[in-house]
Amino acid sequence: MLEAACAKPVWPSAETPTGAPRPVHPARPVPARRDAPPPACGNAAQAHARSMPRERLRTSGPGALSDVELLALLLGSGLPGHDVFDVARSLIDRFGSLRVMLDAQREEFDGLRGIGPAKAAKLLAVLELARRALAEQLDEKPLVDTPGAVEDYLRLMIGARPYEVFVCLYLDVRHRLIRPEESSRGSLTRMVVYPREIVRRALMLNAASLIVAHNHPSGAVQPSASDRRLTRVLRETLALVDVQLVDHLVIGARETYSFARNGWN
Repeated sequence: MLEAACAKPVWPSAETPTGAPRPVHPARPVPARRDAPPPACGNAAQAHARSMPRERLRTSGPGALSDVELLALLLGSGLPGHDVFDVARSLIDRFGSLRVMLDAQREEFDGLRGIGPAKAAKLLAVLELARRALAEQLDEKPLVDTPGAVEDYLRLMIGARPYEVFVCLYLDVRHRLIRPEESSRGSLTRMVVYPREIVRRALMLNAASLIVAHNHPSGAVQPSASDRRLTRVLRETLALVDVQLVDHLVIGARETYSFARNGWN
């Protein structure tokens, strides 16, 4: 207890066990150094708290960690007075979701508290690695056999964009991916797509078929009248050069609409 630790010391008797007197001198206290570091109790506790997600990841896998904890592990360090978990939490709050954050452009991280060029580069690299991993998965099998992987790839690619984007996945005769390309970019509600340019690129790449997709920034995936009209024109135009339109997908943040699965309606 504190009282015992602070009590006045009681010095032993001047008599030795043999009875011979011996002078007793109290120990002289050593003055504290001015440059001595502060007690490490608080720092050790904070370090232990920060290490817990790493331990749980090692023992239970990444699925056992929250979004904030995973992001904190990726960022690595925080700010003076704000640990890395505060920075991670504020970052997710700023963008609203992990998907929107990971789909952000480089300039969107400028000026954010605790996110300098190095941390922004880490976040951008993670997204690009995820895209490439999904693209490799698409390369391994015919795309018509992996519709879920195609939708995941497109959702990661354009699902969280704040403006409309039209992309084409050009396929060979075995429905394997030749190349993904962004064909057009518009505003929040409007975009112009040129079917002739898509046909020209399909012929240049020697594509036998393709999948096209565009996003709805509003999140609603129900196709508009112009979406249906464009799909009809694309199918007819591509058929003239013996190229098959496998599907037209409307991508939202969480849902996808497939024209092929809905009878091209």
